[in-house]
Amino acid sequence: MHKTPSQAVAFTKHLLELLPSIPAHVEIALAPPFPALPGVSQLITATPIKLAAQNSHWEREGAFTGEVSPPMLIDLGCAYVILGHSERRRLFGETDSLINRKIHAAMNDGLLPIFCVGETLEEREDGQTCHVLETQLLAGLDGLSSNQIASLTIAYEPVWAIGTGQAATVHQVTEAHAHIRTTLAAKWSIDSSTIRILYGGSVTPENASELFASAQIDGALVGKACLEPQSFVSIIAAFPSTQHSSRATSCTH
Repeated sequence: MHKTPSQAVAFTKHLLELLPSIPAHVEIALAPPFPALPGVSQLITATPIKLAAQNSHWEREGAFTGEVSPPMLIDLGCAYVILGHSERRRLFGETDSLINRKIHAAMNDGLLPIFCVGETLEEREDGQTCHVLETQLLAGLDGLSSNQIASLTIAYEPVWAIGTGQAATVHQVTEAHAHIRTTLAAKWSIDSSTIRILYGGSVTPENASELFASAQIDGALVGKACLEPQSFVSIIAAFPSTQHSSRATSCTH
């Protein structure tokens, strides 16, 4: 919950000035708060930058005061929606089954989810990371077809690393991403190497290159470090052009 609509427009204008051309090997998506979506959408319409929303409802319309539906977001130009973010789970009580309903609703209308999974510090210290990831993946994606799974973007965001300045190590992220791919391949019988998996959790210009050096990390879901355009541009520039060129993504929210 950062930036008013006018601030988000100013941010986007500055970002476009710093990115006179979008690197061909990187897909960029901006996910501002709901009120800022129209202004940002107008600025990026003629660019390769995609628009994302931070959340959506599980119904297309109805008596759900204060909620925003997938068709509303698509009408604004959104290609993606972030679902299952740890803050939605922790602060707003969203369960795996609720997130699953949201994912189905989004995909039924052609809105592509960026589905977030991740463990708490207590769960990691108890050796439960793999179990937590499996539970969130299998419950959150229940009922989806192999084709739908293949079109998803997964974001691994260990809760203990989000906004704390304590990023997970490359080894920890690589291990988690590999387990996510193994789980998806086993359940849906797909080539999970083609599924885009982002890392989110205190990604900065200083650690981005090291993280992106892992063949398991396809991009980043950036939070605090993207609030300043130059910082975000530095993270984008850190992605190597020779690795995963067709599926590199950097998202900001």
